Order: sequence, then structure tokens, then C-alpha cells
Amino acid sequence: MPHKDVMHGSRAVAEAVKLCGVEVVAAYPITPQTHIVEDIAEMVANGELKAEYIMVESEHSAMSACIGASATGARVFTATASQGLALMHEVLWIASGMRLPIVMVNANRALSAPINIWNDQSDSIAERDSGWIQIYVETNQEALDSVIQAYRIAEDREVLLPVMVCMDGFVLTHTVEPVEVPDEEQVKRYLPELHLPHVLDPEQPVTMGSLGDPNYYMEFRKQQELAMENALRVAMQADEEFKEIFGRGYGLIEEYNLENAEIVLVTMGSLAGTIKETLDALGDDGVGLLRIRLFRPFPKEAVRRALSRAKVVNVIEKDVSIGFGEGALMTELKSVLYGSGIKVLGTVAGLGGRDITIAHIREAIERAKRALHGESVEEIAWAGLKEEAL
Repeated sequence: MPHKDVMHGSRAVAEAVKLCGVEVVAAYPITPQTHIVEDIAEMVANGELKAEYIMVESEHSAMSACIGASATGARVFTATASQGLALMHEVLWIASGMRLPIVMVNANRALSAPINIWNDQSDSIAERDSGWIQIYVETNQEALDSVIQAYRIAEDREVLLPVMVCMDGFVLTHTVEPVEVPDEEQVKRYLPELHLPHVLDPEQPVTMGSLGDPNYYMEFRKQQELAMENALRVAMQADEEFKEIFGRGYGLIEEYNLENAEIVLVTMGSLAGTIKETLDALGDDGVGLLRIRLFRPFPKEAVRRALSRAKVVNVIEKDVSIGFGEGALMTELKSVLYGSGIKVLGTVAGLGGRDITIAHIREAIERAKRALHGESVEEIAWAGLKEEAL
């Protein structure tokens, strides 16, 4: 039977891994992800999860082990953060190019230098073109549910791509929240056994990860793009069926107070909760929120529909593209909304774990209101920046 408990986000992820019947876990600790693989290790040691637990010497090795295990047809899992994800960069592309349905949780953390262990989303944003599906979650409940959905999406024959579930480090991983843990039989009904079309088998030898010369390489990349396009539909179906079985769903995007909103704040991850509280306190139906849950593949049409009544958009995000001066999500919104007449502003916030306060959100709203009324405003603002330290 489903049961409710109060747990850290890391524990919620571990519970999801157990429910999915993962067969191989490759683990290397890195803050703030470590609790995830520690909890899974305890489950394996106690016999709660029948899985091979591989302790490796680096994150590069962790993903390499996942690739080898997944290629044999096993359901696999790993988790990482920040510098660990960066160290995986080479093999992330291999996992996607080999069309392996690996699921990984990334506990979003700032990249060094300077060394910083706190939250922003620069690490996963930097891997947006690696061919991994990316889901950004707001709560611990959504983290648990999204891991289960991730396997359903990744293992679909029309997708067969790895999935990265991104949860804000410390903000979610180390925060205790009420979570409903689904029934194991329900999960089995939702997530069928894994049967890949091609696996490494000494009885039926195949070649994987072979040379792609100029005559074929582009076609491989196009196949990945087509699979990403399929993933939009599959992700929506997976979420709808999840809602039917478990009573909750999330969609590709979340629309909050958008019915009459001319100003819309756009964000990803746990920050959405603070923005919702701010909007509720403000009580202004002219201001709404759009939360991007599925960042790769990017849900272009859903975003266009959601923002069709907006006049000004302010993207509040925890990353910045150094040398371009704005966040990656803002850049993508400008591309998607090109020609719509919607004014797109950006707010860089929370880098290195700096607090994003209600005052900062109100400032973002006021800046958007000034733009709505025809005033000249900065296209990019850095929330809470200490100008005197520059």
C-alpha cells in the first residue's frame, strides 16, 4: 500500500530507485548527492534492493560502469553533482549516442572555481546539448515521482535516451518534506520489465559504440534528435498515465495564475515554490508563473500556448552564459517567442547558493511592470549583486 512519510529529498530518490527494481547502481560520493547513494547502499546491504552496487573511483567511472551494465540490458542508476557531472562529460555523450536508457539524478550545485558546494543550476545547464533528457523538479515528492517516470520515458522504444532528473542541491536533497511513497505493485504496473532491442550477449554478438565516419555520423545525430522529439509525446503520456495510477501529475510545464496574467515569471526547480508564495501574497491576477519542468527536449509549443496572453516575461534562473551575459533559459525563451511581440527580460539569481528572497522576486515583478508600461528597463538584472565588490 502507498504510505506517507517525512524524508529528505535524497531518501525520496532512493525509495524511487528501490521501487523501480534497479539492477545495477554505480556510485561515487559528492556533496550534496552523497546521501542518495548512501541510502541506496543501505538498501542493498539490507536486502531491500536486489542490485549490484559498484563502488568506483570517479564519476567518469560511475557513468562508464552504467554504460556497460545498461548495454547488457540491466536497469541502472547513478547520481552526481557539479564537478562530478563535469567529469562525466565525455561519457554522457557516449551514453546518449549508444541510446542507453540510463537514469541519473543530478543534485544541482555550482561549479568551481572558486570552490562552492551550494546550489545553482550551472552544472546541468552546461550539459544541455549532450543528448540527455532533462527534468527539473520543485519538491521531494516530484523528485521521487520523476525518477519513476524517467525510467518509463527512457526505456520507451521510440526514445531510448538517458534521463537526468535535476533537483536543487541542499534545497531539496537535505530538506525534509512529507512524501507519499507509492505501492510497489502499482509501480510494477506502471513500469514494465526492461527488454532492450539490442544488448551485449556472447551468444548473439553485436558491436556497440563503433566508429562513425563522415558517411554515417550525421545520421546518428539526427536519430537522436528524432528520439528527443518523440520524448515530448512519450513524457506527456508517461505523466498522464502516472496521474491515472497514482493520483498526481506534473505535465511538461506548470502554469500558475496565468489566466489573466500579462506579466509572467519563468523559472525551473525549487524556486517555483517561493515565487508561488510571493504571488499568493501579492494577490495580483495580472502576474503569473510558468515553471519549465522538461528542459530537454524543450516543450516549445506548450510554452508558446502558455504564454500566448503574456506581454512581458521575466526569466529568473540560477545560471548565466558567461560571454553572452544572460541565462540559458532566457536565451531559449527569446528564441521560442521570437516574433510574438512578448518582451523577454532576464534575472540572474542564486548563483553559488545565494538566497533568492521574496524581495528579489518583487523586484523582478516591478521591473516587468515598468517594461509593460513602456519604461526603459535593463534587459538583464543580477538579483542581490554586491556592486561594491566588483
